[in-house]
Amino acid sequence: METSPRLDDGTPFPTLYYLTCPRARGAIGRLEASGLMREMTARLESDPDLAVRYQAAHEAYLARRDEIEPLGTAVTAGGMPHRVKCLHVLVAHSLAVGPGVNPFGDEAVALLDDWGADGPCVDISAGRST
Repeated sequence: METSPRLDDGTPFPTLYYLTCPRARGAIGRLEASGLMREMTARLESDPDLAVRYQAAHEAYLARRDEIEPLGTAVTAGGMPHRVKCLHVLVAHSLAVGPGVNPFGDEAVALLDDWGADGPCVDISAGRST
């Protein structure tokens, strides 16, 4: 889900993408508990190409947010561009914009179990999570 970059009271809020499916959130929580974020952050320090691609993901995130409403800040979410802090945000970014933009979001999506096998997370007709 893509949200407004400001709270209702006008406060800047840099998180733009949210993962709303409870099954997907649970699957990502299991990845986070495995220590994956620490491993990904360590790879940023040893893989210059990966660091460049993650920096580009950060810049793409900023550009999309600024299309909606410029906040005048370079703060994004998920730890970008120097660390991996929240896989939920990175996966939401990858799912929202498609593969090839956020390398860590894409990697995490590829590692997820089949959280969507039981169908949609939201019953649109009932307006609730399944």
